[in-house]
Amino acid sequence: MLKKLIALILIIAAVYWSFSVLLPSNISKLDTPENQFSTERALVHLKKISKAPHYLGNKEHNQVRKYLLAQLEALGLETEVQEAFSMSKWGNLSKPKNIIARLKGSENGKSLVLLTHYDSQPHSSFGASDAGSGVVTILEGIRAYLSTNKVPKNDIIIVFTDGEELGLNGADIFVNKHPWAKNVGLVLNFEARGSGGPSYMLIETNQGNAELMKHFVAANPEFPVANSLAYSIYKMLPNDTDLTRFREDGNIDGFNFAFIDDHFDYHTALDTYERLDRNTLEHQGSYLMPLLHYFSDANLSTVKSTEDYIYFNIPLFKTVIYPFSWIFPMLIVAFFGFIMLLIYGFKQEAFIGSEIGRGFVAFFVSLLSAGGIGFGLWFILKQIYPQYSEMLHGFTYNGHMYIAAFSLLALTICFWVYHKFYKPVNTASLFVAPLFFWLVICTVVAFVLPGASFFIIPVFFGLITLFVLIRQKKPNLILLALLTFPVLTIMAPFIKMFPVGLGLKILFVSCILVVLIFGLLVPVLGFFKRKKLWSIVFLGITLICLILAHLKSDFSENRPKPNSLNYVLDSDTNTAVWATYDDALDSYTQPYITESPDDASVLNQNTMGSKYKSGFTFTKKAPVKTLESPDITIISDTIIGNSRHIRLQFISNRQAERVEVFADSTILFQEAVINGIPALKDNTSGFVFKDRYHNRLFSYYISDNNPLLMQFTVPKEQETILQFYESTYDLLTNQHFTIPSRQNTMIPKPFVLNDAIIIKTTIRIK
Repeated sequence: MLKKLIALILIIAAVYWSFSVLLPSNISKLDTPENQFSTERALVHLKKISKAPHYLGNKEHNQVRKYLLAQLEALGLETEVQEAFSMSKWGNLSKPKNIIARLKGSENGKSLVLLTHYDSQPHSSFGASDAGSGVVTILEGIRAYLSTNKVPKNDIIIVFTDGEELGLNGADIFVNKHPWAKNVGLVLNFEARGSGGPSYMLIETNQGNAELMKHFVAANPEFPVANSLAYSIYKMLPNDTDLTRFREDGNIDGFNFAFIDDHFDYHTALDTYERLDRNTLEHQGSYLMPLLHYFSDANLSTVKSTEDYIYFNIPLFKTVIYPFSWIFPMLIVAFFGFIMLLIYGFKQEAFIGSEIGRGFVAFFVSLLSAGGIGFGLWFILKQIYPQYSEMLHGFTYNGHMYIAAFSLLALTICFWVYHKFYKPVNTASLFVAPLFFWLVICTVVAFVLPGASFFIIPVFFGLITLFVLIRQKKPNLILLALLTFPVLTIMAPFIKMFPVGLGLKILFVSCILVVLIFGLLVPVLGFFKRKKLWSIVFLGITLICLILAHLKSDFSENRPKPNSLNYVLDSDTNTAVWATYDDALDSYTQPYITESPDDASVLNQNTMGSKYKSGFTFTKKAPVKTLESPDITIISDTIIGNSRHIRLQFISNRQAERVEVFADSTILFQEAVINGIPALKDNTSGFVFKDRYHNRLFSYYISDNNPLLMQFTVPKEQETILQFYESTYDLLTNQHFTIPSRQNTMIPKPFVLNDAIIIKTTIRIK
């Protein structure tokens, strides 16, 4: 009994350990030595730069830029502001103003860039985490570095980009237009997609990661959270950060450091100084300082490689690395060992054929049931709680409670299934199936997702466990529990990481992971009696978690409801509508949209740019307000051959912050230059704006009242009709409206155009 208790404690301790090493447990104070990073000193800067939303073009944005320039200059760095127009691949045009500083090195090697962005997401995000946290991490880190009076071998360039939230525009102009970019050898980029949790290291490279990983391990950060599974998935998904521009346009490698938990705060009015997790900021500092000291003196010409490495983090050993070339030899060794143990086990009469078969049934039923029930349960929960659809993030305020509930539900299923199949003498036989399934998974990932091939490590310890079960009829449970440490410490964090990173729709994957881990715990748990009782206990805790999730399923001051309201005036027809992106109306939107809203399909023929290509859900007729329309002037109109060359100028008379231009998909554009930036041409058709989404040509985010200048070429006989949607973010403050402020239980919905007064104006060029 004592050994069972110790074994259980060891399993629980291993799970706790796996999470505890992901984050620092304490933060550095104001009295931290000057040559060390201090989170509290960094927070002094953060409080000043996150007082208000500071998106590209607004007044607070200018104030933040002035503050950051002053801080860099106070450190004795040479600074400059780089500005130029940029058009992103998503069709977002802006004129970012990058803040750039440099510390000269003693040698002429490649430069090290410390990168983040200082603009917040329009229009309501305070940008404390995204990416104020990155800004203050670099500010405090470079201050600590300079206080050592150390002269680096390499130039250290600090780049606080602008317009990242709009389409990586600042990174675009630095990489493609700044002379310093040509000598960059490596980039350290600090980002956020939430307000807490561990910061994950992700590599950005066009080639292999081998040299990068060797250098990363040599730099020895204290709390590395990195694995090549995330690296492989990241390379497959359309994720983009400023570092993407360095990789794609400059073939420059780098490391991303981004925290992704508390995703519900991302791009919202909740991204504040108060809500940023202090331990998370400490984690960012714990990455920067050793890497800054290491790479400031390293030979940055050696970071390129054609070879990939497997890597993962584990307590004590921190980051473990080995070549991709080991994947298949390790897999072959594991299969060979498994087959030899099967032969040996039958010779020793440790296996019973029928019980091995029952083990396959037990494990397959557990796996299928947990995955299927997990998938179905989340579908049901979304029907029960339709308000979850308002969280465009895909991660609800009570999301962590759901992760716990679904994980415990999977344990419930495992214990219930295995109580049906367990016998005192069949533990070794039952363990064959989980090992076989793990080997199959390792084989699949070796071909499909090689970055996940470190899954083979727990398998090797499983093979040792199987050997112990064959050799000993009454094995030492403490030894068996210790042999489960690799699977628990490596795999347990993934149960949380997947739904946090990919959304709660992926909860069923967490359920499957729990079953896979349980399978390798069968040698220990198999000797535990009363599995049915354990199942009932876990079911009870599951229900408690679901009840707690229910109690936090509503919206409140701490869990505000995202909602949206816009006013759209059609100056062509002199009509207006209220428009919302919400599925569920509330006390803020319903007085305008009413209980009998209109369909938004007509308005959605032109879908405005947003992160998830969201369209309006409802509209309702609104009073027509006297608003000043923009001035649209055709500067020149010339026919040469079969083409018509047109120059057009758009000037806002309302100090608009955003203009979107649309044209019906039948209208063709042979060439286009917008504010000096050529539009990308489709290689097949030879036209520009060929594959536009719902008629959208591009969005222009205005700063310094710069007009919109369009030069485009169209077929001579074509009637070209352009529709301009000019937006200001002042619906709640404009003198023509009396919109009440939101209640404390509400925030502006992120990722969409919100709180905007929009004027649609059409111009026909015949």
